Amino acid sequence: MAVTIKDIARMVDCSYATVSRALNNKPGINQQTRERIMSVAQEMGYQPNAIARGLVTQRTHTIGLVIPDIVNPFFPEIARGVEDVASEHGYTVFLCNTNWNMEKETVYLKALQEKRVDGIIIKPASDFDGPATGDHSYLEDIQLPVVIFSGQSSTGRHSYIEIDNLRGGFIATKHLIEAGYRRIAFIGGRKSSHSNSERLKGYQMALESYDMPLTDELIVNHDFYSESGFALMEELLKLPNPPDAVFTGNDIIALGVLECLQLHRIRVPEDFGVVGFDNIIFSGYPQIQLTTIAQPKYLMGKYAAEVLLNEINGSATRGVRKTILEPELVIRKTTRKLKFPFNTVKVVNHS
Repeated sequence: MAVTIKDIARMVDCSYATVSRALNNKPGINQQTRERIMSVAQEMGYQPNAIARGLVTQRTHTIGLVIPDIVNPFFPEIARGVEDVASEHGYTVFLCNTNWNMEKETVYLKALQEKRVDGIIIKPASDFDGPATGDHSYLEDIQLPVVIFSGQSSTGRHSYIEIDNLRGGFIATKHLIEAGYRRIAFIGGRKSSHSNSERLKGYQMALESYDMPLTDELIVNHDFYSESGFALMEELLKLPNPPDAVFTGNDIIALGVLECLQLHRIRVPEDFGVVGFDNIIFSGYPQIQLTTIAQPKYLMGKYAAEVLLNEINGSATRGVRKTILEPELVIRKTTRKLKFPFNTVKVVNHS
């Protein structure tokens, strides 16, 4: 049975209030009594009741982190950034994995509020699931600070942290063009995904900027999984005029593409170029060496936690915070060395 303040008070022969003041380092108690109480509490193995303390302070020093796919290596790095900042400030993180399922996310959000967490960081499952895909209005019912990561708030009422996906799509496609590939496909995740649509826009913007044709049959979407990359690459190879390169919506899709190309004995990067997105840890393995667009995943988690803690503590000075991080091209061995480094690029207005 857990040791309580009452147990310590009986052992020291003093009031509950005196024990409470000593344990919480409050004034109004002499040093000798304080030391005696602290010593007895340690001997008895006393552990503070966080729930009871939270009822008094209205703080539990806990936050919820809701991610959609714990298997994808992209999300654990974000979680590490969140946890490091939270731990530094004396907070504990509850991790919840929704598997892109709205019903599961709803259960987790309810549980986190019942546990009286002080705030929530979330990549909403509604970006892919639910009748109103990409609609975050249901988050308005949460009477806690909420920060969205890897996407924007559709309501404009929540702070968010994301990468510049349009620029990432542009520089990925630009690299393939300048490496000499001429029929470049896009294999994305779900069309409803905000990040997917922005990366597609960047791809289209690059082709237009270099006066290259936009071909609908080379733009395909399904899920952000390797199986999708494999299956969609199979379909693209069946075209009368198949592509000679592909920009994928994430690195997981790219892994499926590379597997398909290997099965068909297509040489990478000599005859076919591949660029992914995210720069997950597998991308740099010697057997893969995927050219990709790097996201500062740890920083995304770090900034999300810092923004949330500012909102929890009431120190946010400008209301909703919008943080856009810069992508970076990481060139490895799935693309050729630059063959046609264009000196000028036509400026295209995509406002």
